[in-house]
Amino acid sequence: MRFILMLLCLSVFVSRAEAQEFRTNVIIQTPSLQNADPKVFETLQNTIQEFYNNTKFTETEYEEFEKIQLDINMTISSEITQTRFKADFAIQATRPVYNSNYSTPILTHVDKEFAFDYEQFAPIDFSENSFSTNLSSLLSFYAYMVLGLDGDSFSPYGGETHLQAAREIVNLIPQNLAETLRSGWRSIDSNRNRYWLVDDMLNPRLRDFRQVWYDYHRQGLDIMAQNPEAGRAIISDTFTVIGELNRSRPNTMILQVFSNTKNGELVEIFKRGDTAEQNLLISTMTKVDPANSAKYRQVK
Repeated sequence: MRFILMLLCLSVFVSRAEAQEFRTNVIIQTPSLQNADPKVFETLQNTIQEFYNNTKFTETEYEEFEKIQLDINMTISSEITQTRFKADFAIQATRPVYNSNYSTPILTHVDKEFAFDYEQFAPIDFSENSFSTNLSSLLSFYAYMVLGLDGDSFSPYGGETHLQAAREIVNLIPQNLAETLRSGWRSIDSNRNRYWLVDDMLNPRLRDFRQVWYDYHRQGLDIMAQNPEAGRAIISDTFTVIGELNRSRPNTMILQVFSNTKNGELVEIFKRGDTAEQNLLISTMTKVDPANSAKYRQVK
């Protein structure tokens, strides 16, 4: 279905070929490194990039123009031991918008609760159904989260299988894993972590968010090249549901991730909107994302 839709919208024929889902760039920064050899992280940078670019996470065949762009920036924040490190893991994923040269962000997020073990030249093994290492689990978790968000953007709840796979990765984290490594996988660690990210996406009480996600992308953005007013109106209609979700479930992680991912794009879209659309954007998103209130007001 995904391939057929792309052909209809782009009006091109491309012969099928096996291809992975991601096109990935990885940067690892080590601003406060004291003991470890910097070359360890050069190797790790290449290994993570190869993990995403060479692993096939689904049975779907992605053509080059369909691939999801992943940009990952890891900042090593501390050296716990010679082979155990703590890092901020920043990820942005984008997918192409039909009939345009524009790619829309589907996840912009910084994971600050990430610790991992790594020895230079050690492989990162992908295993969907068992625990290998904390590093492998985190990379696989975000792969499936991105695939879930991508799938939901093309069809209603189309990312369900991938989101369930992300939840299974959370469930497979061993109870006897070192406390430092378990951080971010449990509900008790914080209200902004991997556990809550996938839990929110699969929570029946937040299911309307996933319909909003589909409407925003497939019904809104993907028609804007041909009919910008109609696409913008559909995106504007999603604010009503976003506002209702925020009132019933304030400070929900998935709404914060939505805001972090889409705030810049929303402002650019509605700079060309009418006054009613601009006012609705401002009134909704300043409540959902008060930290960026000034940015939303720039729409006028």
